[in-house]
Amino acid sequence: MPFDLPRALGFARPGEAPSAAATNPSAHIGLGLAAVGRPGYINLHRDRDLPADRGVEALRERTHELLDAAYAQGVRYFDAARSYGRSEEFLAGWLTAHPEAHDVVIGSKWGYTYTADWSVEAEAHEVKDHSPATYLRQRAETDALLGDRLGLYQIHSVTADSPALTDKELHARLAELAAAGVGVGLSTSGPAQADAVRAALAVTVDGEPLFRTVQATYNALETSAGAALAEAHDAGLTVIVKEAMANGRLAGTEAPAVVQEIAADAGVGSDAIALAFVLHQPWASVVLSGAATLDQLAANLRAAVVDLGEPPRARLDALVEEPEAYWHRRAALPWN
Repeated sequence: MPFDLPRALGFARPGEAPSAAATNPSAHIGLGLAAVGRPGYINLHRDRDLPADRGVEALRERTHELLDAAYAQGVRYFDAARSYGRSEEFLAGWLTAHPEAHDVVIGSKWGYTYTADWSVEAEAHEVKDHSPATYLRQRAETDALLGDRLGLYQIHSVTADSPALTDKELHARLAELAAAGVGVGLSTSGPAQADAVRAALAVTVDGEPLFRTVQATYNALETSAGAALAEAHDAGLTVIVKEAMANGRLAGTEAPAVVQEIAADAGVGSDAIALAFVLHQPWASVVLSGAATLDQLAANLRAAVVDLGEPPRARLDALVEEPEAYWHRRAALPWN
């Protein structure tokens, strides 16, 4: 049977009852490890979020604390990547220490190589390459750490012109992985995410669709991929949403005034409103929290119980930026 993330998480299909775990409101929120698997990232205010000591052991401890708290509160999808520093290593250690966590689904990504050598000031933090050779190397690296706990392996940051969308050798390799029971997906980035998603829907191997999931950026500032993600959902793909808080631009005092006003009315933080905006999209199966602290995680999880009605959603619609402007600003965020 092809990999089915909603079924793996216990979500109900038509005519089925959800699992007990999937009835937890937090089940549709996943925890991404981009912000804690390495000392540098582009999210705002990391100087407030991380300890002064950003050594390997300090971030391993922080990652394990977040995984403990997320699991205890019903989160069952954890997201890593080869380029997120030691995120796979930290996650593997946590899984070994928690054999009872057999019900979590682990996703990771390949296609970027981490090159910062645990430095915030590195000239290049990651290098992108979607070739079959990189896939084979990184697949072996992931397998050495996560083994049979890996449920989903995604091509990292695919754009409409990525060779990963046309490389038949790569497709054959990925189809072999899918036949072995690991889900194959892709993440997208850039102002033409919609084009990349639609191109991915057309990729087949032996007449069968290759991709089972798509992970895309979607938030109150950047909604351009929405129609394509709805098409992907209708085609049977599971949609995972990343960067729902726009790398911190929709959280705390950085959030636009309207977000803060809606949050105050709902009795939650701006981050919860940003996440709730995405959770209300009918095609979104899992929305990632990128929390770096326990307080952030607790605040993010409140999004699952926010009843964001039509009037506040209409107010949020006014925040949308042109895709090119949004991604230009994102590209200018410094690693910190």
